[in-house]
Amino acid sequence: MRFSNTFLDDIRDRVPISNVIARRVSWDKRKTNVSRGDYWACCPFHGEKSPSFHCEDRKGRYHCFGCGVTGDHFRFLTELEGLSFPEAVQQIADMAGVPMPLADPVMEKREKERGSLIDVMEMATQFFQDQLQTANGARARAYLRDRGLTGRTIETFRLGYAPDSRNALKEFLAGKGVLKEQIEACGLVVHENVPVSYDRFRDRIMFPILSSREKVIAFGGRAMSSDAPAKYLNSNETELFHKGNVLYNFARARRAIQGPGRGDQDDNASGTIIAVEGYMDVIALYQAGVENAVAPLGTALTENQLELLWKMVPQPVLCFDGDGAGIRAANRAAELALPHLKPGRTVRFALLPDGKDPDDLVRDEGRAPFDKVMSQAKPLSEMLWSREINTGKFDTPEARAELEGRLKQLVAVIADENVRRHYQQDIRDRLNAFFQPQFQNRSSGERRSFNGNGNSRNGRDNAAKAGPKSPSLISDRLARSGPVRGHRDNTALRESVLALTVVNHPALMIDDYDEIASIEYDSRELQRLWSAMLGAAAAVAGPHLTREYLTERLEFEGFGALIKSLDQQVRNARLWTATEEAAMEDAREGYRQALAFHKRAKALRRQKMELEREIALATEAGDGEAIVQLMRAQQEVHFEGVRLENQEAIIDGFGVLSGRVKGAANH
Repeated sequence: MRFSNTFLDDIRDRVPISNVIARRVSWDKRKTNVSRGDYWACCPFHGEKSPSFHCEDRKGRYHCFGCGVTGDHFRFLTELEGLSFPEAVQQIADMAGVPMPLADPVMEKREKERGSLIDVMEMATQFFQDQLQTANGARARAYLRDRGLTGRTIETFRLGYAPDSRNALKEFLAGKGVLKEQIEACGLVVHENVPVSYDRFRDRIMFPILSSREKVIAFGGRAMSSDAPAKYLNSNETELFHKGNVLYNFARARRAIQGPGRGDQDDNASGTIIAVEGYMDVIALYQAGVENAVAPLGTALTENQLELLWKMVPQPVLCFDGDGAGIRAANRAAELALPHLKPGRTVRFALLPDGKDPDDLVRDEGRAPFDKVMSQAKPLSEMLWSREINTGKFDTPEARAELEGRLKQLVAVIADENVRRHYQQDIRDRLNAFFQPQFQNRSSGERRSFNGNGNSRNGRDNAAKAGPKSPSLISDRLARSGPVRGHRDNTALRESVLALTVVNHPALMIDDYDEIASIEYDSRELQRLWSAMLGAAAAVAGPHLTREYLTERLEFEGFGALIKSLDQQVRNARLWTATEEAAMEDAREGYRQALAFHKRAKALRRQKMELEREIALATEAGDGEAIVQLMRAQQEVHFEGVRLENQEAIIDGFGVLSGRVKGAANH
């Protein structure tokens, strides 16, 4: 029986290709990166001693750099295991937990009709290509030459010309035996509310739009006449074409980043997909050597198109013109992406110089300026922040509260709990850094108000109106005190103890994985280590999660020096429960104590920052009574921090220091 492309794509997407191949190979531990879905092995198709067989779950493809074999799930089973194609489909469907489709005469008839419509679209494409080379197409050829396109580029994208005639295409297809119903089903003629249908595209340069399987399914047409009602006109929705589900140049761009011998390190593909705004942008970039660009079809990016981008790469770059319209489109795309973010799945934004689009940039100045724009692409979080702080001034409590409320409302739509939590933390950090200079400058009697760009206007407050002493002076005094200095030192040590204990005793993750996964570190190095460790742990079953496996994976990913530094730090502090030699019971107890202190210290730090902000606002309002109460609360938080440090020191000195080592816990 025939299987629909939709069914085949569905079961392929549900089953990582590594699961299919793993039954016949052993993955090379040194080259394989499980967290990225990147696997290497000795090729099962030819004998070899070093691993040159590569597969990537994200792309759903395998390739051997030794013998050259390449393919997908089904090809692996048919070529290596000798299964027929239906048997291979059955096996993948079973792994996906999806029932095989029943024989459906209606569906089979529909697939056959779709095939015939594809044939009609191919005839139309050839007709338009031929017309471009005729005398009628002279103006269109001149236009393309003026846009800097070479004959080779025109041929690659199969550009054509629809003559200025109501019946030229319709009569051509009819002469080939194509039925009137088929021509209408392809959307090549207009037939609604008119007695006789006529060609939809007239006097236009034609851009064929391809499916993911590189079949022509629609057209875009650019008008040659300035009087045309629409500069660009797309095919209407048909059995073959649903505009919101298609990206222009999708198949060619995907091939550019996943072709044999290319991939993430390839200069041409640059390891990502770039979404630009128009057909000509894609084509001009391709001619300049940037083959990994796609475009929506004359409308704003849709959710389905965004999912197509994420199927190809985890971090596509959305490139917009730098003018007002481009920035508004970028902001709409940012809000579209937010609900669908997941760990490792996001978007970046590249904004072109004002008044330039990619076509202009590469035609006038070559590829280098465009590459520079790509290198400066902003993460989504930065895009949202820049948009919100450029909306006005924030020199009053009400304006600052409004900014904070808008940002919180924006990130609340993120469905993934972990990503949402990190965005919320990012907002808190940015707001504290953004507002803090205002509070600090008021402490010395200097009033400074900030506009959306962070610029300031200096002035002097009357000292008589300053009220009680500024909170930032008190904070500075506390910051110079011994207990607080010690707290800062202990923060880094406490985080080191937490991280190293779990690295040396990964069995902790079997019981407390969710809690361990949610630990937030101040150290960026430890944040990166934690992400890599959780990825490595998720790739193996519990009994196989050993210290040897984990440290080998982490060293392979470049964390060997960091782990060695952590080990030296905790040994110098004689916190032996975090070391490899500690008995499991003591390691667990030490980890739980360190985690409890870590959580409490972070909570106190957040309280301190909130109190400083509230004191600053009360100072601005001249509310002396509120300032006194808030300062009392601030002192209580300070002394609670001192008590916490003292308690931690006592436990470190007299807690679980039994001196037991692995294997000696019960002696």
